[in-house]
Amino acid sequence: MDDHLKIVEKWVHLYGDVLYNWAFHKTSSKEIAEDLVQETFIIALKKVNQFENRSSPKSWLIAILNNKIIDHHRANYAIKFIYIEKNGITLTNTMFDNENFWLNELDEKIWNENDKSSVERVESKLKECISNLPEKWNLAISYKYFSNQKTEVICQELGITTSNYWQIIHRAKLLLKKCVESK
Repeated sequence: MDDHLKIVEKWVHLYGDVLYNWAFHKTSSKEIAEDLVQETFIIALKKVNQFENRSSPKSWLIAILNNKIIDHHRANYAIKFIYIEKNGITLTNTMFDNENFWLNELDEKIWNENDKSSVERVESKLKECISNLPEKWNLAISYKYFSNQKTEVICQELGITTSNYWQIIHRAKLLLKKCVESK
């Protein structure tokens, strides 16, 4: 273990600033960047015996850091609690399933006819916008949100990596937002 500790200490001195700068660039927070870099080196210490020199130590550490950054953003953007007042009914996160999809049996209680026609118009515009996406983006969105496919299945079906998949989903959602807002 002492040899592993010395290796990771060397990496801290060689790559610590690069990792911090990258984490700060991705999070815009000094404290979060410091925490993520620290977590990266803790993981590196635990798994240094698995490092096979197929890439440079810097690349390996950046890959670990990127995963930590992704985990951080997912945790921060996950829906923790929803509280909405609609037609005299209080909506909370208990009205959504584990994947944050609406529980269908509540539809009739919450939406009046005007709301339903508005939702149908937005749904129609959204479908039109989805059809205008590049083919892989369209498929990724459709598989994820309409077919409820798992990430691994979608990646295999589209022949893409997981990181490419999340990039496609992110960019597609940005385009869809812009498209729906413009229509």
